[in-house]
Amino acid sequence: MTAPVLETRKITKTYQDVHALEDVSISLERGKIYGLIGQNGAGKTTLMRLIAGLSFPTSGELLLFDESSQQALQKNRQRMGCMIENPSILGNMNAKDNLHVHKQMKGLKERNLEQKVLEIVGLSHTGKKKAKDFSLGMRQRLGIAITLLGNPEILLLDEPINGLDPSGIAEIRQLIRQLADEHQMTILLSSHHLAELHQTADQFIIVNKGKVLKTLRHSELEAQIDKHIILDCAEPERLQTVLKEALHTDNFIVQPDKSIKLYDFIDQKEVLSKALIDHGIVITTFATQEDTLENYYLRLIGGSQ
Repeated sequence: MTAPVLETRKITKTYQDVHALEDVSISLERGKIYGLIGQNGAGKTTLMRLIAGLSFPTSGELLLFDESSQQALQKNRQRMGCMIENPSILGNMNAKDNLHVHKQMKGLKERNLEQKVLEIVGLSHTGKKKAKDFSLGMRQRLGIAITLLGNPEILLLDEPINGLDPSGIAEIRQLIRQLADEHQMTILLSSHHLAELHQTADQFIIVNKGKVLKTLRHSELEAQIDKHIILDCAEPERLQTVLKEALHTDNFIVQPDKSIKLYDFIDQKEVLSKALIDHGIVITTFATQEDTLENYYLRLIGGSQ
């Protein structure tokens, strides 16, 4: 079995007796895209900063390319590209000059590298326009371009599609897939756009309050995302009572609009319909749907109620 390119073993990070991360163990394979899922404050950025060497763990072990000594980590981080929090962009320079500065800082000599990378991220047309005049989406693309200098084997991307319009999101998704599939880059990315992560990632790492709740492959996630029945009526409280007392189920979620997601009776709709009719419940919505990644995450952390 091939050794993982990146691994953490029981990594803990403590700030004044508060665990930002607690016993976090993950393992990343070459050429895979990993979606890091969690609320603000769950520990996503802290984990990325530890991997990138911008912070240090209180305890635990980090391995890059199967090496864990500080000297090896420092060397192997040269094979990594990172965009964490705000991209390192110089506002008074254009895109090409920004890349040239970062190229020099990394000691890279490849000719026309700046133009090549700008074409990959769709910024080759920006010319002399200064980065401070870029839209947020353009700045995100420039940040990703900076991470691609030096052909890294691992990419850490914290909210890479933040601020992009739908077409921009689709372009970045295509770019990320291309980097993984054609260049065998390992990519760890976080995003608040969970539907987009669902389309992009091969595997998922779900964190909450500094702990890893679940790590699962895309196929495993699909098996976990449940079908449900959407029920809506003029008497939502009475509907809940009928579900609990007549149908003996509490496997449902009450939505903010008082509609109900019912996870039982998917294959017994006739039984459900008859019970509701017998109890005088007039249903205005009765539809079968599948959960989204966001719904699954909320159910997992117990926040959906």
